[in-house]
Amino acid sequence: MAPSTYNLRKLLEYRFKNERLEMFDGQRQLRCFAGVAVVIVKNTETFPPCLGLSWKSLKYSSKSEILRALSVLTPNDLVAVFIDLFLEILEDILRLQPNFILRLKHSIQTLKMELKFLITFLGDTPSQPIELETTKNVLADIEAVANDVGSFLYSFFFVTDRISVTAMTQTLSDLLGNVEHVKDKIKEHCITVAKILPSGMTPKTAVVSLFLVDSILDDLKDLMNQKDDRIASVKDQIQTIHQELMFLRSFLADMKAGRQHPELEDFFIQIRDIAYEVEYVVSSFAPVWYLTIRLPQVLERINLIRIRLQEMKKKHDAGMLKDAEYLIQQISVQDQRAHIGYEIVVGLEDDATNIKDQLLGETKQLQIISIYGMPGLGKTTLAKKLYHDPWIVQKFDKRAWCVVSQTYRTRNILINILTSMNKLNEDAIMDMDEDNLGQKLYQSLSGKRYIIVMDDIWNVNAWYDIRNYFPDNNQGSRLLFTTRHKDVGTEASAIVNPLKLLTEEECWGLLQMKVFHKGPCPKELMDVGKEIARNCDGLPLAVVVIAAVLANMEKKRKLWKDVAERLSSHISKELNMYMNKLQLSYNYLPMHLKPCFLYFGAFEEDREIAVRKLILLWVSEGFIEKVEHRNSEDVAQEYLTDLINRGLVMVAKRRSDGGVKACNVHDLLRDMCLRIAEKDNFLKVIQNQLSIYEQHPRLSFHSPSIPSSSRPFGLHVRFVLGNLPDPSTFFFSNLKLLKVLDLSTIDFTLYNPTRMEALLLLRFLTVSSITSSIEILENLEFLFVDNREVVEIPENLFKMVKLRHVHFRGGAQFSKSWRMRATKDEIFHGSNLQKVSSISIYDESDEKILRYSPSLRRLKCRVAVFWDSSENNYRYPAFNYLNQLESLSVSFRRSYVIEDPSPDLTNLPLNLRRLTLRNFNLSWKQMKIIGELPKLEVLKLRNGTIEEKQWDTREGEFKKLIYLELDGVQIEDWNALSDHFPKVERLVLRSCLHFGIPSDLGNCRCLLKIEVQGCAKSVEESALTIKEEQEDYSHDIEVVISHS
Repeated sequence: MAPSTYNLRKLLEYRFKNERLEMFDGQRQLRCFAGVAVVIVKNTETFPPCLGLSWKSLKYSSKSEILRALSVLTPNDLVAVFIDLFLEILEDILRLQPNFILRLKHSIQTLKMELKFLITFLGDTPSQPIELETTKNVLADIEAVANDVGSFLYSFFFVTDRISVTAMTQTLSDLLGNVEHVKDKIKEHCITVAKILPSGMTPKTAVVSLFLVDSILDDLKDLMNQKDDRIASVKDQIQTIHQELMFLRSFLADMKAGRQHPELEDFFIQIRDIAYEVEYVVSSFAPVWYLTIRLPQVLERINLIRIRLQEMKKKHDAGMLKDAEYLIQQISVQDQRAHIGYEIVVGLEDDATNIKDQLLGETKQLQIISIYGMPGLGKTTLAKKLYHDPWIVQKFDKRAWCVVSQTYRTRNILINILTSMNKLNEDAIMDMDEDNLGQKLYQSLSGKRYIIVMDDIWNVNAWYDIRNYFPDNNQGSRLLFTTRHKDVGTEASAIVNPLKLLTEEECWGLLQMKVFHKGPCPKELMDVGKEIARNCDGLPLAVVVIAAVLANMEKKRKLWKDVAERLSSHISKELNMYMNKLQLSYNYLPMHLKPCFLYFGAFEEDREIAVRKLILLWVSEGFIEKVEHRNSEDVAQEYLTDLINRGLVMVAKRRSDGGVKACNVHDLLRDMCLRIAEKDNFLKVIQNQLSIYEQHPRLSFHSPSIPSSSRPFGLHVRFVLGNLPDPSTFFFSNLKLLKVLDLSTIDFTLYNPTRMEALLLLRFLTVSSITSSIEILENLEFLFVDNREVVEIPENLFKMVKLRHVHFRGGAQFSKSWRMRATKDEIFHGSNLQKVSSISIYDESDEKILRYSPSLRRLKCRVAVFWDSSENNYRYPAFNYLNQLESLSVSFRRSYVIEDPSPDLTNLPLNLRRLTLRNFNLSWKQMKIIGELPKLEVLKLRNGTIEEKQWDTREGEFKKLIYLELDGVQIEDWNALSDHFPKVERLVLRSCLHFGIPSDLGNCRCLLKIEVQGCAKSVEESALTIKEEQEDYSHDIEVVISHS
């Protein structure tokens, strides 16, 4: 009896359903899909660029919806869409393995590989209408094969229950014969035509840098060394191409010599594009003969570039090259601490005074106060200035700041207010629904005088959705809104404060302050400086970014005049005019900073961006110069500082040592980023639907509602970030050149990770969970696990040679099998990890495992008392074997079985610069050991006790400490002199109830700021006394006191 496909069809149908549907003839929908697929492929016409769809969604769509979705496809893309769909069906047929398929398994696998090659060729052939008859014929033949595959699948899997295996075998044989015939034509095409056509898959982006070219050449080298029989036969050719490109790169670098010429930048783009093209061809599923034809053609083009480059070298040596339109004559970037945005409010002094009076007024009822004005006027800057004003901080019991933005979610607003106000762990409230969040907020504010800032409100409904959660206690509470829409301000609040454009004099004053600080403007620059200020048309943001351009170039009249002329060329008074003026700041950027700045467009509007993550993304992408004997992250930090100093990036939060912890960009600058990034094919934000052949190498998903039918396809995609559609529809083999991937929105343990083995170049990965199969990503350097609960660390994670940073958001512990092996004193493979957080070290086996990571520079961990079998006593883990450790954060878990021994701090690594201790119990001798750490700059003591209830510091301790934080420390007396903390700049005390600040600390000449939060009255009074005493000596110490 002929085998039945009924069960297979049902399995396929179930495989692609999110839930069981009512009982009905599901075959009808499957037939509709396959029928439409065949009809569409048969009737291919010329369409403009395309949508990517999985068959999972097509089979649930109506015929009209499918036709509408496919009506925007180019000929190449249309065929590729359906080949991609057929590959998905074939893969699931092979995975389900019905009995009658076993005899045909090899043939179906061969068909899969052949179809993948056809997609490779379609991607390597220009998708615009081609006039060459040879190319048209080849594309028509591929289309015919795609149609035959559709007919094959339709006939044997979607029509009848009973089939003949003999008939299926014969049809498959005929089909594979047709594919061979098409491949012969492709070979002829490649020999006669392809050399004159550009590759269709090279990312056509105009953004390039020398270091990005270096990174791509490194990737090509990695691909060259992979174990692949196809590559082995052409390895010599790939090596030759790599060597030639390296030579051209070095040749160009020598000619560049600090100046930018348009011709040189064009050559960099050509070198990068060739490297991309070779990556594409080598990484594809092309047979060896295809590589042996395509690679020599690439070499021919490289030789042509070499000839042209040598001709240009003669012009360069003769001084005949024209400088770039935007001449870059930079002064050295100063290592200055960039100001947080709220510190300068030139032109807003009167507004600041008026709004401050409104906030501090005697009115007892809850008042809503709005700041209204166009983008770039300084609404957020002014609101931040007021939010951090010492009088505001001292008057209100509770303060909170949240950003609303154009697309808001009520639940997120509530979470942001709660975490900002109460310093709650975001994970602790993440599982609460909207009503419970609102009730928690109401309870937190009841009986309190509070001030809440809601920044960047676009729609008054954002306020209406949450207003019931703000009690009017007749305590004088205030809500401060900022908005660019006047009707929002007038409808939501009784007091509206419109901001106006700056006057010419105010623009000139702000420009001088930003460029010369407190110094005078040279006379020869005075008139042209005023002209530049006038051409900023009163927009403070324009003044700030243009001032940054001037501050970072030589103070020459000719250069300033050039800036003035470019500004004056934009005569429109619309918002786009301001965008054009702002774009000058981008045009003046050095080449290596342009991709770093455009990267900010990948993040959502008004989002605070964690600097450490941003820097690792830059490094993963290859934007950062590789400097001998220097850490790439340190070099990247300098790039960020440069962008901040140029006024393009704002500091959102600072770390305790004064470095930048979080940053963001102004809405207008972000809009400019997106406009440039999309125009230059650098990056695209996906809001609703994804095209299958997106020609942007970086895709950022900003909407959680992007349909799962959308999926990226193509070896040109390097970066996928954000709210991904269902990755179960992805074929990662089609994304083999990805460097950055964010899968944090799915449960990695429920996903088939073997599909990811093709990601040869992946450097940066974010997931929500982790499995042992992670080791297949052999080039992975940075791993972020966004887990909510403690997870087990698979043993092979520490074997990954290139992995440097691992972060477990919800904590992690070593696997049971790993710890069991450690108890038997087995020897493990040493890791190259440099940074790990947060892991548990709860027993002797955990400590043994950690010893195999001697390169650690940063460690965050939870520790517990355990029995040391070799010393026959209880103790906490030691860290003296981590000689390179610079930052250590330890949370002690108390024992309820034995009396906790004191942690042994005698062998703390001497390279420590940052130390955080939580839930500790230390003696004064141990505090002395901490004080004697020679490089310690940051010390945070949280929720712990010093045994004698007294802390006496001594001279010679804390020689380099710049930041000291005491949070919930249980002592009754603190005795210290100024020379015990000779370099301390910032002192933070939270929830300290029984002691005051030693008055002599005010004599620390480096002390700039004292923060007191939720402390006893004696602590507040001691801080104010220090401030008053030091004012007599012209030592201005900022004191911030808050009660929340």
